[in-house]
Amino acid sequence: MLSALLLFLAAAQPARSQTTPPPTTESAVFAGGCFWSEEKAFEDVPGVRSAVSGFVGGHTANPTYEQVVRGGTGHMEAVQVTFDPRVVSYRALVDRYWRTIDPTDPNGQFCDQGPSYRAAVFATDQQRADAVASRDAAMRVLRKSFTTPVVGVQRFWPAAEEHQNYAKRHAASYQAYRIGCRRPERLRAIWGDAAVS
Repeated sequence: MLSALLLFLAAAQPARSQTTPPPTTESAVFAGGCFWSEEKAFEDVPGVRSAVSGFVGGHTANPTYEQVVRGGTGHMEAVQVTFDPRVVSYRALVDRYWRTIDPTDPNGQFCDQGPSYRAAVFATDQQRADAVASRDAAMRVLRKSFTTPVVGVQRFWPAAEEHQNYAKRHAASYQAYRIGCRRPERLRAIWGDAAVS
């Protein structure tokens, strides 16, 4: 009798899910010169699930690094940031982005100059208002016009594995590049203590 009652009570309990659904994520795409630097600027932000180096904005499908650097693909080096909007907002990420670049340089970033190193925010229709508001607020801080555009989202192509997590996997090489490019000093000259280098 007792065992029958226990079976009845167990059957009456609502079924519990054995797995937790994955968190909702969104993506943001930023071109800002060297994709190793952009990846490093976002990968440790709380709420960011991944930062992937790659290419965006061009017409060549599945481009290689060599093709993009050589020119003619129309692509820019970029980072695709996948994030949990319950932890970090898109607006917070785009606010951070401006402080990782010189938004007044139309031809590249720091020692990396040329079409593949141009800067741009690639925003979805839902992200555009936040991206533009963030840009306008950052322009008021610097009291300068920006040449970095906010454009519509385009296909993002991940770079080869050798370019992913480069700053962490090749810390000495990345540090030498960063110092040689004078990235920290130049960002501080533009953004002061708000610089993200």
